[in-house]
Amino acid sequence: MAQQHLDPTDPTAQAVPVSGDALAGYLRAQATEFLRSLRLHRETGGGGGTPARASSSVGENGSDRSVDAARALRRSARRISGSLHTYRPLLDPDWSEGMRPELAWLSGTLAREHAYSARLERLLGALNRLSGSGSGFPAQAAGPGASAAPKGNLTIGAAKAGALLDRQLTLARTRAHSAALQALGSSRFHAVADSVAVLASEVPLTPAAATADLRPPAAAAEGRLLDAVAALPLLTAGHPYNAEALVHGLSADTAPQPQDAPWHQVRLLLRLHRYAREVLYGEECPVDVRLLGAGQALNQHRDAAEAASAAASAARTPRIAPATAYALGVLHADQRHEVEAARFAFQQSWQKEAVPTL
Repeated sequence: MAQQHLDPTDPTAQAVPVSGDALAGYLRAQATEFLRSLRLHRETGGGGGTPARASSSVGENGSDRSVDAARALRRSARRISGSLHTYRPLLDPDWSEGMRPELAWLSGTLAREHAYSARLERLLGALNRLSGSGSGFPAQAAGPGASAAPKGNLTIGAAKAGALLDRQLTLARTRAHSAALQALGSSRFHAVADSVAVLASEVPLTPAAATADLRPPAAAAEGRLLDAVAALPLLTAGHPYNAEALVHGLSADTAPQPQDAPWHQVRLLLRLHRYAREVLYGEECPVDVRLLGAGQALNQHRDAAEAASAAASAARTPRIAPATAYALGVLHADQRHEVEAARFAFQQSWQKEAVPTL
């Protein structure tokens, strides 16, 4: 049943407490969605087969439904896990602390195959764009004729760079598919599914949850998000041509780009804030354009950052041709610029007026 709340957009409305019943109802609904998605995933053949190629997406209707079911399964697992984190003082500590890492393991395992497929599609599309007639890649300032040389090298190396990325990411996707199949057939997963099935009918709230107010934990989640946004390195990371990030990405160091970490953390905190609002408002949760746009920008940021890392990793492959390495370097730079564009889009979205919380 939907929770009854005051209109959050009405400045004259007085805030009212939101009891633990709202949290119990939300968790039961997400657990039910988890079980429904799991059943659909099994019915549509999600327990076997081979991963579809990124270039052709998923052709058959059954495979389409299986992919949708897996996505819904991850979505409900994330919402349950996020709510257990935000509202953990109101839940049985032993149960919630044991449940959260298992849900995170499941969601992460199921997400990898799709992530590799989407990354390959993104990189191949960028290569085609960069090596086409309207690539827009800046020529080196080395005198007359310099513009033709970079363009020619890029065109020559793009095909081999694409083939190399295809081999590497297809292999990674195949391994992720096998890992997902093993996970879904494991005793560990069955234990998670059993716990979610119990959650669909019985939520282990603490005795104090019946009279507790959910607004303070939700406000704390929002506060952590605001603090993380305020700490973003806008002056360095938002520079229009971030040479430090480009040089680091193509170096021999394979560590993740340190400039990206604060943005990834904001993305996770934004997700927790969204889930906390869903618990407060139930089915009446208002659409916050600010959060929606910011979340989309941060998703683009993550995708571009991971694609740039994949291009840099491919460029470190031993004994590749200079033209191939050059094309991968251009691809890496292109994706780092996409990272910066996503940061700018986030800032633009974040400046909009927020929808008030209860």
